[in-house]
Formats: sequence, C-alpha cells, structure tokens
Amino acid sequence: MSHAALKGEPLQTVREVIRQGAYTRHTAGLGAGHLQCNLVILPQSDAEAFEGYCAANSQACPLVGMTKPGDQTIPSLGADIDLRTDVPLYNVYRNGVLDASVTDLNTLWQDDWVAFAIGCSFTFERALMEAGIAMRHVEQDRTVPMFITNRQTVPSGVFHGAMVASMRPIAEPDVDRAITISARYPLAHGAPIHIGDPKELGIADLNLPNWGDQLDVLPEEVPVFWACGVTPQVAITNAKPAICVTHAPGSMLITDLDEFHGAIGGTFDGA
Repeated sequence: MSHAALKGEPLQTVREVIRQGAYTRHTAGLGAGHLQCNLVILPQSDAEAFEGYCAANSQACPLVGMTKPGDQTIPSLGADIDLRTDVPLYNVYRNGVLDASVTDLNTLWQDDWVAFAIGCSFTFERALMEAGIAMRHVEQDRTVPMFITNRQTVPSGVFHGAMVASMRPIAEPDVDRAITISARYPLAHGAPIHIGDPKELGIADLNLPNWGDQLDVLPEEVPVFWACGVTPQVAITNAKPAICVTHAPGSMLITDLDEFHGAIGGTFDGA
C-alpha cells in the first residue's frame, strides 16, 4: 500500500496494514495526532547501559517507554501494540554491523530482549504544518534526511558516538515559530540543535544524507536541524552488541499516545 493511500487513515488501520507487512516505508504524516517512536531492542545484558545512555542524552534519545525482558508488548504506549510486527521495517545488527532489514521479528524474537521506545520528531510535524510551516519531505513523500554530526553524545558503558540530526528546510520567516512549536515537545527532541550552515555540524554536503532522502533547500529557506532518534544506531555500531534490532530510519512505531503526551503546556492551537 502507498503512503498516499494510508495518509489520513485512522491509526488502527495504519497499524494493521503495517502489521500485515503491506507497508514498509516511512511513517511521516501517518497516524496523525499520535506520538511516534524510534525503537531499539537489545539483550538484557546491554539494557542497563543503554538506559543510562538515553538518560544522559535525553534530547537525542527521549525515552518514552521500555519493556521487561522478553515482553513483546508495551501497554503504556498502546494496548494492542506488538513490537514484533508494528514497525514497517526493522534493521537487525550483529556485532555492530547491519545484517538484515526485515518486516517482522516473529522468528527472531529472543526471551532476553528489552525494547526501548524513543520519541520521534515526526510527532510535532502536524503542529508545524497546521501553523502553516511546510514539511517538504511529507509533501514529496520522502524520508526526512538524517546526518551524522560532529557533536558527541555522553557515553554510557559501551554506548558512545556522534549525535545524528534530522534536517528540514524552513522558510526564514517561519524559523522562530518552528523553534517555539517544537520546543514544546521534549519527547519529540524539542527545539532544534542548530539553524543554518551545516558545516558547523560537520556536514559537508546536504545532498548526501547518511540516511533518508535528499531535500532541496530553496534560496528563501534555511536548513534547520533537530536531534534525531537514529543517534542510538551510531552508538550501537560502536558498542557492537552481539545482536540488536532497531527501526529502519524513518519507519517508526506509532503509539496510541496523543501527540501532546509530555508536551509543555498541553495542547497547542498552532498559533
């Protein structure tokens, strides 16, 4: 099924289509009004250090929920969520190397796995769009571009590495409003970490993202960068756990939680 066909469908329909393996792409603009999450799944032996990594790097890794070992559900995020099937595409890492991308974890699931749900900036995009701030990757059905930056995260145990940032072109007159709106969503990475020259983040070429798709930045626009929940995938590459599963960048777990869950000041009228 296409992104266009799913856009505007109720969450339960979107989740069922994903669960059936019929949609394997990005979730920007899907399940509107709900908190979206990045996913990291690790053996129990690595879970404590990774939980510490999230706590030490809360802007890049805002922890929304985690499971007990072996639990395939996460009721605090949704009564019927199944972590084995409800992400469009999963990345499987072995010893820090991407080994496979799969549409479900039914045959891979281990009894010692602990899952971490980490907030995603897709969550605040509806508020930006309702305020008249265009999201080109949503309009063009592309995966938001993500870049490894020169900013280092705080280590925890074996987990360490550079912060990843997502980039959205924003019309210059809209930048201040984009900052104000996104800052109210700490579970979705909050305010931008950088505005303007990508070279200050160590990004040599905006046309060559590490993940996602290239987006043009028009003359009247500036690139705006937010901390990104793909940051753990850099840390995982460095830590080299025997096995780890994450969402594929851009393909999120859409929760039952309202997009304003954890927002500063509650609901937002887009003004």
